[in-house]
Amino acid sequence: QTQLVESGGGVVQPGGSLRLSCVYSEDTFGSYAMGWFRQAPGKEREFVASISWGGRSLRYADSVKGRVIISRDNYKKTMTLQMDNLKFEDTAAYYCAADERYDTVVMGSPAYWGQGTQVTVSS
Repeated sequence: QTQLVESGGGVVQPGGSLRLSCVYSEDTFGSYAMGWFRQAPGKEREFVASISWGGRSLRYADSVKGRVIISRDNYKKTMTLQMDNLKFEDTAAYYCAADERYDTVVMGSPAYWGQGTQVTVSS
């Protein structure tokens, strides 16, 4: 069964950093576009960042631009999201996602999803 497994969430103070990881279980995902999404309580899920299969195309939501970096290592079957200068409004469950098509990820409708990892920014 196709799996995407996130890790790295936790509780951090404002201005702090976290590094989220998403490990995928199938070689197929090495040729898929991937991305990160988040959902805060009472809010709709929103796009955070995306990366093409080769890592050449990147996109970030305006709300995180300049504070996060998305990357991937297809040999290690891992995608990461480095988040710096975290803010209260970054508190959410973060989800890893993948799809054959990059535009599908960007549009927010990837076919495959992980279970999520919680990020809480609190003083």
